[in-house]
Amino acid sequence: MNNGWMDALSAMGSGQSLSLNHVISAMLLAFVLCSVIAKLYQLTFQSLSYSRAYVHTLILGGMIVCMVMMSMGDSLARGIGVLGALSIIRFRTVVRDPRDMMFLFASLGIGIACGSGMFAVAVAGCMILSAVIVLLHYAPFATRRRYEAMLRFLMEADNEDVRLEVDAVMKECCSSYMLLAMREAVQGDLLEYSYQVRLIDPSYQVDIVKKLEAVGSIAEVNLVMQRTTVEL
Repeated sequence: MNNGWMDALSAMGSGQSLSLNHVISAMLLAFVLCSVIAKLYQLTFQSLSYSRAYVHTLILGGMIVCMVMMSMGDSLARGIGVLGALSIIRFRTVVRDPRDMMFLFASLGIGIACGSGMFAVAVAGCMILSAVIVLLHYAPFATRRRYEAMLRFLMEADNEDVRLEVDAVMKECCSSYMLLAMREAVQGDLLEYSYQVRLIDPSYQVDIVKKLEAVGSIAEVNLVMQRTTVEL
């Protein structure tokens, strides 16, 4: 019984050895293609927490997966051994951005294709993914840059002329605006107005402040941009 199991495992573990040229070619191809993905990640990065180590991981991860795939070959026994070895390592690094996770999957997928000897799949997949990455970076698809802001200023109470001038400035610089709060300030001599505004263009950030400051009886104009997600 035991001899039967040993013979079966030996048969499964007898994979065809790869030539040195094939190994070097696969590793170099994985390096080049993963470097393309890593460079595109660096050029299209739009968040605030850039990590040089993550870019290195994209290249090294693809090459390591390529090497592991060539080591396993078609052997089930080797695959079980690699799975057991990797289960010892605990990967606790958290990938916060789903986009970063997809870049990592792309790098690992290229490594798997190179290690399996499917060079055409690796090259074609890298080219198509690169084109899609560039397209999504420059296309306005899924963007929500509305330039919303909180506007506060002090104004004399019961001054209808100044209120009309403020409304004119709002209509000129904002696509929409809404009065959120109004309270007394400076012992009731002035009123503090708080507006939620949506600017027509980001360049109007300076214009709306200057135009409100130019209106008489207005002081302490303060504009704070608000974005739920930062898009640079």
